[in-house]
Amino acid sequence: MPYAAQQQYCRDCPSDGKIMKILNAPIQEKYIRELKAGDEVTLSGTIYTVRDQAHKRLIQDIGRGKELPFDTKGAVIYYCGPAKAPKGRVIGSCGPTTSSRMDEFTPLLLKKELKAMIGKGRRSKEVIAAIKKYKAVYFLAPAGCGALISKYIKKAETVAYPDLGPEQILKLEVKGFPLIVGIDSQGGSIYDKD
Repeated sequence: MPYAAQQQYCRDCPSDGKIMKILNAPIQEKYIRELKAGDEVTLSGTIYTVRDQAHKRLIQDIGRGKELPFDTKGAVIYYCGPAKAPKGRVIGSCGPTTSSRMDEFTPLLLKKELKAMIGKGRRSKEVIAAIKKYKAVYFLAPAGCGALISKYIKKAETVAYPDLGPEQILKLEVKGFPLIVGIDSQGGSIYDKD
């Protein structure tokens, strides 16, 4: 899927004229630079689920000089360990996990040209500095809405570490996935408003 971004009036918002940004993944840096903390976006395209144990393996693979199981350039990762798919569904409940658990691994992945992360909660000062340095973005997914979020996932397949069960890396095809910019590429954060 080609890179793309555009703005349009939110069709689902109650006639408040709110602008919603529409993004496709993988994401080019030029579109990330346009985002500001608090912006509402929808994301379509390819994202990858990567949680704690998968992060550890990715970092080990980088240290060993091994090829990673997916191309990190422009990639979007989702801090999520989905539940088993019920009959007739693509995926089970798949809400975001607490992002700070991945903070120790994040700067190296951003150096490898990862461009976006999806999760919940605050990030460390080191991660915010790396987001600014590498011009990335941190999105927030609606917490507590795992079953609802799963409806935006159109396809799911294992790409690495199947032995990790729900923490294996999955390649997801998403359409209209609703997100909020938590930390933008300039280091602006919605948490600064607390």
